Amino acid sequence: MSPPKPDRVTFRKKPQQERSIQRVDAILSVAAKLIAEKGVSATKMTELASIAGIPIGSVYQYFPDKSAIVRALLDRHSNRIQQKVEQGFAAVTSLHHAVELACGMIDWYYSEFRNDPAYLGVWLGTEIDRDILQLNMQHSNRVADMFIASIQQFLPKDSRIDLKARAQLFSHLIGASVRFAIMSDDEMAKRMLHEWKQVIRVTLLAEPTP
Repeated sequence: MSPPKPDRVTFRKKPQQERSIQRVDAILSVAAKLIAEKGVSATKMTELASIAGIPIGSVYQYFPDKSAIVRALLDRHSNRIQQKVEQGFAAVTSLHHAVELACGMIDWYYSEFRNDPAYLGVWLGTEIDRDILQLNMQHSNRVADMFIASIQQFLPKDSRIDLKARAQLFSHLIGASVRFAIMSDDEMAKRMLHEWKQVIRVTLLAEPTP
């Protein structure tokens, strides 16, 4: 039996009123800044509460632990990416078009998060918790499913591509490659991503050899 899927965002108390929503936003904004400065492991709930000007008890009302905060920040980043993918692949006209859209998505992904200081801290923080790592995998798989849905009608009936396996693999590798590029200097990052896009153009939808 497969393990139960973790909730995308786990609130101890789900914010309902405007004041509660503003408190949660304040907690997450401060958490993002602290994670960007110190990393996940060095970020303390007490410091977060102090900077946000919110009693520590109120922080725990919404987030039972630090992992829940990282999970919520990860969800925000994932939603931005998934919305962009959904919009971008809404009107695919051919397999070639889909591959070029995927390459364009890499450029957007890199430019969107290159100067987001919390991004790497949050995504690298997936290592602190098995459930959060699984959420990262689920995000990659949702992006893969969007890609599959956009190209399914254009694939030849005799195609031997294991599309689900390949799309999930490339979705994960694209995320990992962009994060690696973000950690590199800008000139080398662009060179690496240029080479990665060349690989994608040649291999993403190539039929397997017999």
